[in-house]
Amino acid sequence: MAEVDTDTFKETLGHFATGVTIVTAMEEGQPVGFTCQSFAALSLEPPMIAIAPAKSSTSWPRMIKAGTFCVNVLADHQEELCLAFAVSGGDKFAGASWNVGLFGAPILRGCLATVECALDSIHDAGDHELVIGRVRSLSTGHGSPLLFYKSRFTTIARDLSNA
Repeated sequence: MAEVDTDTFKETLGHFATGVTIVTAMEEGQPVGFTCQSFAALSLEPPMIAIAPAKSSTSWPRMIKAGTFCVNVLADHQEELCLAFAVSGGDKFAGASWNVGLFGAPILRGCLATVECALDSIHDAGDHELVIGRVRSLSTGHGSPLLFYKSRFTTIARDLSNA
């Protein structure tokens, strides 16, 4: 079986548009978070989601002890916020507007949706971890999503649902 070249893998899968999220939690009373595009609905019964933080993440290991986290689905006006949470180190919450959710994780204001979860399980997944969250609370906002496609941010060009 032939090896799959990493660059070809990234370029090919870059043709799949994804939404962009910021995953947040509290560590000893301080907010912590990271940008994550690996997010998916997993189960309806019970309601569960999956995220896949990189093993190289410095934020995710700090968040595990909290036992709860929030997936904040970003709107198209939140590109700058996304970039702030994508870097390692520093105060990612500086200038961010947020409040504590029902289950203790930070909820970023202005997002399209928030999904508060209890940490269910963590599985090895190559250079990432596959994290399963049991959904405890949901909320939705208004607007259009921030998308990632072919290694750059984009937005919806037109809505085909009314076509």
